[in-house]
Amino acid sequence: MSDTQTLEPTVTIDDVRAAAQRVSGALVRTPTMHSRTLSEITGAQIWLKFENLQFTASYKERGALNKLLVMDKTQRDRGVIAASAGNHAQGLSYHGTRLGVPVTIVMPRTTPMVKVMQTEQVGGKVVLEGETFDDAAAHACKLEKELGLTFVHPFDDPAIAAGQGTVALEMFEDAPEIDMLALPIGGGGLATGVGTVARALKPDVGLIGVEAKLYPSLYNRLKGTDLPCGGDTLAEGIAVKEPGVFTGGALAKLLDDIALVDEPALESAVALLLQIEKTVVEGAGAAGLAAVCSHKELFAGRNVGIVLCGGNIDTRLLANVLLRDLARSGRLARLRITLQDRPGALFKVMREFDRHQVNIIEIYHQRIFTTLPAKGLVTDIECEARDRFQLDALIDALRAKGYSVGHVELN
Repeated sequence: MSDTQTLEPTVTIDDVRAAAQRVSGALVRTPTMHSRTLSEITGAQIWLKFENLQFTASYKERGALNKLLVMDKTQRDRGVIAASAGNHAQGLSYHGTRLGVPVTIVMPRTTPMVKVMQTEQVGGKVVLEGETFDDAAAHACKLEKELGLTFVHPFDDPAIAAGQGTVALEMFEDAPEIDMLALPIGGGGLATGVGTVARALKPDVGLIGVEAKLYPSLYNRLKGTDLPCGGDTLAEGIAVKEPGVFTGGALAKLLDDIALVDEPALESAVALLLQIEKTVVEGAGAAGLAAVCSHKELFAGRNVGIVLCGGNIDTRLLANVLLRDLARSGRLARLRITLQDRPGALFKVMREFDRHQVNIIEIYHQRIFTTLPAKGLVTDIECEARDRFQLDALIDALRAKGYSVGHVELN
């Protein structure tokens, strides 16, 4: 990619205000709303910024559009290029096409086809290259030079960060009482832009960065730790192994602290937002709420602003998250019961389920692949209860009748 930065790039609140004027009318002015129920759950006053309501369901449109609008006509006429398999690709493609700017997006060949199709549907030209994101990024740099295109970085660019910072201008206009922000961090563009505005408007505001526990890249840099970085996270939108040079330096000065959230916390936050706020967010979009729920001591009693930064989550994955959350709460369970292989054995167990009004969803009978004697069998029963107490009462009743009952636990 081109080395377009000089010395130490910076972004100021004036840059963000100028970006807000440029992008005005071309983006959704998303609401900032107080959540009474989430406030009761967390012990903090929770304010949600619904960036998942943008046309491409992500705040990334803001930075992409601002970057396109600060380019000169020659650059726009030649076109832009980016390496992305996510929200940056869609935001840049949508606004580039709207402005008549040719957009090329390089993605790894392993990118799910749904993401390729979504990017093409909003006008981007997709080039599939390499097996990893690094391969795709290297090819994008090659095409940039060969074709004379302008590389648009997803986060490590002051114009991108200034665009993302417009989120904060709207938040503080709608909810001036906000005195703390929980900011998801991947590459750091959103946190840099929002943090810059927050510090300028409220110098004593609390700024807590949030990273997925599997990708503690900025945490390692700021805390001097060497935690492993990698793995399959629900928050793939912030799964970045190296924060930006510009954004990393800015966040070192802006943030008060940085918190890590594990996968169960991310899953729970996605489920809470759907169940309570009736809104769909991706893992990265739920990271702020996950941090408030996991680190209540950091946020207790504060007016906390949370950016729901994206809503692009695969529907099958969302279904899995919701079912796993039901299992963790005791509403769904798979019970493993050891029986004797004789007539009426399963019927007697079913009577206990009926007596406790626990609904049976699936039954798995296992006679062959088991270490039990030939006359024994294992039955796994997936069931649905009103709550954990109802389920525990059933288990106690089964054990009182001599059955061996265990939970098949989630990882």
